[in-house]
Amino acid sequence: MLLNLADNGKKVAKKGIFAQCISSLVLVVIVLILKPEYTVATVFGALSFIIPHSFFAYWSFRYAGATKSKLVVQSFSQGLKIKLALTAIFFAIAFSQLNAPPFPLMGAYAVAMVSQWFAMYRLSRMS
Repeated sequence: MLLNLADNGKKVAKKGIFAQCISSLVLVVIVLILKPEYTVATVFGALSFIIPHSFFAYWSFRYAGATKSKLVVQSFSQGLKIKLALTAIFFAIAFSQLNAPPFPLMGAYAVAMVSQWFAMYRLSRMS
């Protein structure tokens, strides 16, 4: 049986993305109930973090192992650049096309980001 060294990282990344999705969904439902006019901005704010971060996680764990160390570093660097570009594109669309209010947009982005941090902290404490 061939063991892929990146499998553990992929599993942790998937759990972190799942935590982001759940916390963002809870936030969207709360906003939908309390301030329905901010729902689109909240959804777009959460997606502005989740989609680029998911792409980064996918891109970062394509390679593993000592023989592929150059590819690992290159993949990580490319993934980070693409993540930043996607985030900038999401914010540009949100502010220019949707005229999204900044507080719900940035708040949902922050909730998605912080939920991922908490998920990673919790997963590291469990292992």
